[in-house]
Amino acid sequence: MNAAAALDKQIELYRQMTGEQRLAVALELHELSCNVAREGIRRQHPNANAEEVERLLRRRIELARGA
Repeated sequence: MNAAAALDKQIELYRQMTGEQRLAVALELHELSCNVAREGIRRQHPNANAEEVERLLRRRIELARGA
């Protein structure tokens, strides 16, 4: 299966889901992206504590929303 066919299949599967199922997928993807961003922040700021990491994550999200 090539990339285009895989995308078409994924879209088909999403269309078969209920709104609640699609929302659950979106929330899982959001949490995954936040975890990836947290890891990047920890690498850039190895001495940051958990509160600082969360503050920097919120700042990144704010900047992204403004872009």
